[in-house]
Amino acid sequence: VISCDDAPPGRYFKPQGFEIMLNFKDLNKAEQIFKALSEKGQVFMPFSQTFWAKRFAMFVDQFGISWMINCPE
Repeated sequence: VISCDDAPPGRYFKPQGFEIMLNFKDLNKAEQIFKALSEKGQVFMPFSQTFWAKRFAMFVDQFGISWMINCPE
């Protein structure tokens, strides 16, 4: 599932104003995609457990696209 969300204030990347969110049921696939997309990018929230998800991450890829990876409980 791909979702697009408006970006938090203060995060000014090109393109601006949105983030792409990928939701996965499979934890291993989520981690694989996170590693591939975040390589050479900037990670803001490492791929880790949260109160709402088995794992969640936020990062900007090497091309300036802002991403979120979510693997819900």
